[in-house]
Amino acid sequence: MTDSEQLKQLLDGHHPCISIVTQEEVYMREIVVGLAVELQLDLKTWTISECVRDGLMADCPGFEDTGNPAAALVYLAHQDGRFIAMILDMAVHLREPRILRAMRDLIYKFKRHGSTLIMIDHNDELPEPVATYATRFDISLPNERELEEIVRRTLRNVHQQTPIEIDITRKGLYTIIRNLRGLSRRQAEQIIIDVVSKEHRFDHENINSVIAQKRQMLRTDGLLEYIETPAELTEIGGLRRLKKWLSQRQNAMDDKAVNFGLSTPRGVLMLGVQGAGKSLCAKAIATAWQRPLLRMDPAGLYDRYIGESERRLRMSLRQAEMMSPIVLWIDEIEKAFASAASRNIDGGLSQRMFGTLLTWMQEHTEPVFLVATANDIGALPPELLRKGRFDEIFFVDLPDNETRKEIFAIHLRKRGRKVEQFNLDVLAETADGFSGAEIEQAIISGLHEAFSSGRELETEMIIEAIKSSPPISATMAEKIHDLRQWSKGRCVPAG
Repeated sequence: MTDSEQLKQLLDGHHPCISIVTQEEVYMREIVVGLAVELQLDLKTWTISECVRDGLMADCPGFEDTGNPAAALVYLAHQDGRFIAMILDMAVHLREPRILRAMRDLIYKFKRHGSTLIMIDHNDELPEPVATYATRFDISLPNERELEEIVRRTLRNVHQQTPIEIDITRKGLYTIIRNLRGLSRRQAEQIIIDVVSKEHRFDHENINSVIAQKRQMLRTDGLLEYIETPAELTEIGGLRRLKKWLSQRQNAMDDKAVNFGLSTPRGVLMLGVQGAGKSLCAKAIATAWQRPLLRMDPAGLYDRYIGESERRLRMSLRQAEMMSPIVLWIDEIEKAFASAASRNIDGGLSQRMFGTLLTWMQEHTEPVFLVATANDIGALPPELLRKGRFDEIFFVDLPDNETRKEIFAIHLRKRGRKVEQFNLDVLAETADGFSGAEIEQAIISGLHEAFSSGRELETEMIIEAIKSSPPISATMAEKIHDLRQWSKGRCVPAG
């Protein structure tokens, strides 16, 4: 159902209070006005700047002495008959006891008389007495049909102000619309305005601009971040078993595989030594399956306002679904849900967040493949490790000798060096116990030495850098030993 249809259901059900937390205020106001007209109900609106006014009359002045939040709520409580009251940015005022009391009285009256209070706010900080009676309404993200309407409407509006040249095929338009998936209506509209404003053209060259704008917007306006991935798996060293596993499942998401009886792959959990390449595993999956890789920041999920953290998680997961098919990477997942086993630490917030994630993992139907990485096994809730949560649990260990040679070769080539000029056997043997990240840093250190001395990089410079910096396998030997022991029989080696 559309947002309008879902909200109409709540109005028909005589819900006394509906809470809508969104940045798309204009969109929701238009829906509420449309429903008031359709249902032939009076509409009263309130903002602190316009007072209470008739919401169906564009130029109607506000009613006198209703600018104060408490006065507005009392005024609405004294109105007769069934109607809709739409109030904006009220939540922050409910910290004051008098206003909270007036709000509770209004909700009780609406419950008796069948009216509905619609609260539209930019964040969720409702006090418990109000939240108990408020029905949460989450706005959907636009589907492809609506995105096309947004693109066409935005182009018309821009063209009326400043003429633009439009030269794009249906296929090109579809590509742009597909790349707008996962964004809000406001975000999609702004991107189209931005990409056509510079050259006053809308054509196939705008496709890359849309992608770039979307990446920038996700970095600044959300919890999902685009991650650049290698073009080919040959740029990733080791991970032989993981690569084979990915190769076997590469075509397991098409109709032929489903008809064969296969289930669509849903996710993997990557455990292992810090710096050993768990991040590379996420990139390897995205590269192998040619899907975009989006990273969710667990630390950014938590917000000081009650209910906002859960909303952020739900919104991020829904956004990931709208952008599918993708690989969704939750890095260091234990940091987000480490307290899920205990209700006492954060009042049960981590437990609720963890439950939301588990439910989504079990029930989502869109092609979103989840890659979760973790360093600390002890901090993970046991439910996450239960069979069936992930398609597989991989253990990413420190690279063996052959893999170290491969990693040295990759990073030397990446920095414009001819691999045959270096003794990879000696380098790999000297770097025993080093992670892939530590090997890369040794090469960088050798390059600094070579550059400062005015010489070309040599094997001996890299060896010296290796010997001068103890690896994590030495500084955290006990922890790594315990991790390896735990993984035996529980995980599949990735290498």
